Amino acid sequence: QVQLVESGGGSVQTGGSLRLSCAASGGTFGLYPMAWFRQNIGKERLFVASINWSDGNTNYADSVKGRFTISRDDAEKSMYLQADKLMPDDTGVYFCAAGPPWSRAFGTPDHYIYWGRGTQVTVFS
Repeated sequence: QVQLVESGGGSVQTGGSLRLSCAASGGTFGLYPMAWFRQNIGKERLFVASINWSDGNTNYADSVKGRFTISRDDAEKSMYLQADKLMPDDTGVYFCAAGPPWSRAFGTPDHYIYWGRGTQVTVFS
């Protein structure tokens, strides 16, 4: 069983930056594909970014390419999302997710089996 805890959310002005963190406990973190998703009330959970366990390959939603950077530190059992040049459309609850061990990271929430409780990001103009 893997527990995930997000932190680093907050309120920032358009153009600002935030660094989100996801701390994991339990399981062998280095074997899990990891991802960030965003959700607003009444809306579906949207893919933001993912990172593979084996080769560190990353993928991003088109809306965040060039502005967000996902990374992981397996020794620290942590994943990060550096979010720069934030825009109001980036507002939402950001969730950290882990997929089945040894699998690749995908952009669909159904692939992920462990979820954190989320951290709120609000971008105001």
